[in-house]
Amino acid sequence: MLNINQLNYTYLPQHKNEVPMALSFDVQLEQGDIAALIGPSGAGKSTLLALIAGFLVPDNGDITINGASICQLEPAQRPLSMLFQEHNLFPHLSVFENIALGINPKLKLTTEQKQRVIDSAKQVGIDTYLERLPEQLSGGQRQRVALARCLLRDRPLLLLDEPFSALDPALRAEMLTLVKQLAKEKNITVLMITHSPDDARKIADKCIFIDDGKIKTAGVTQTILDNPNIPELKKYLGLTPTVI
Repeated sequence: MLNINQLNYTYLPQHKNEVPMALSFDVQLEQGDIAALIGPSGAGKSTLLALIAGFLVPDNGDITINGASICQLEPAQRPLSMLFQEHNLFPHLSVFENIALGINPKLKLTTEQKQRVIDSAKQVGIDTYLERLPEQLSGGQRQRVALARCLLRDRPLLLLDEPFSALDPALRAEMLTLVKQLAKEKNITVLMITHSPDDARKIADKCIFIDDGKIKTAGVTQTILDNPNIPELKKYLGLTPTVI
């Protein structure tokens, strides 16, 4: 279970034309939930993921996973995995080695661990490419390698920062279906940023709408998207008439 309790963070300007922004998050997900984070650009979606992952330090508030606070833990110590837009594979390592990094950064594996790497690759359909380098793979195949590495870590929470946005629609839909299937099999909680309501419908049973640094509404995906109950969400979904 992921519990974000009164988490506050102040974004300080990085450029002259920006202003400070106060962000505040409060939401709960049950173990096994798949939730889509939607909202306009700059609303705070990536900031929320960065806070959960430990890349940013909140001003106050708490984040717990299965009842244990993670705010004092370094990013590498947190019980989660994260998949980015960029697959973050090492070009000089084989597919097998890139996946194996999820177990041991020094790539010293037991026989049982080597079999786990093979099994993980098989789960995402790349077990015939284990000896190849990332440059010999397509974009979709590289993301499968990164996904296999995440799943191999056996963490209860998976964060997805638009990892499939660069893929063509058919391949993106295939990857979303794969993530949903594997997450349900392993009972993993998934929190995924997306700008596509259609992607949210494909994968997520819950939907969280963020605007202006705050969670404005959250609930069952179909209800949130089919019956938007606040003006900001209606505007985001393009349901508010545009004045010309």
